[in-house]
Amino acid sequence: MRSNVVGEYEEVFRSFDEDGDGKISPAELRSCMRIIGDEMTLDEAEALVKSLDSDGDGLLAMEEFFKLVEVEGGEEEEKELREAFAMYEMDGLGCITPKSLKRMLSKLGASRDLYTCEVMIQRFDINGDGVLCFEEFKTMMAI
Repeated sequence: MRSNVVGEYEEVFRSFDEDGDGKISPAELRSCMRIIGDEMTLDEAEALVKSLDSDGDGLLAMEEFFKLVEVEGGEEEEKELREAFAMYEMDGLGCITPKSLKRMLSKLGASRDLYTCEVMIQRFDINGDGVLCFEEFKTMMAI
């Protein structure tokens, strides 16, 4: 993790740790989630804490909390990637074709000819079918 991200996570952790004991209880987790607009029952908070609680004390230490934040961040990133994929995948085929890539790049003001789009896709086309599925698109976006 980059140090600035760790610092942000630590700030969030401290804001969730209402009693300042260095741990987040299910009640504290529920309270803070409610503040950010995510309703959670106490049972749900307890189940979430239990799923991440590596030392069995029924509380989240800072490192355990980081795992929670990373999972949530990963889900948000996946959602954003799916939205971006849908913008490029215009033909309803569930994949990005050279033609759909060309159209989207033109809309973004980065026009390319069809051959260049084919070459761009080939670079990340793992299965060689000439198009990018979502998993191939994810790989491309990670670079």
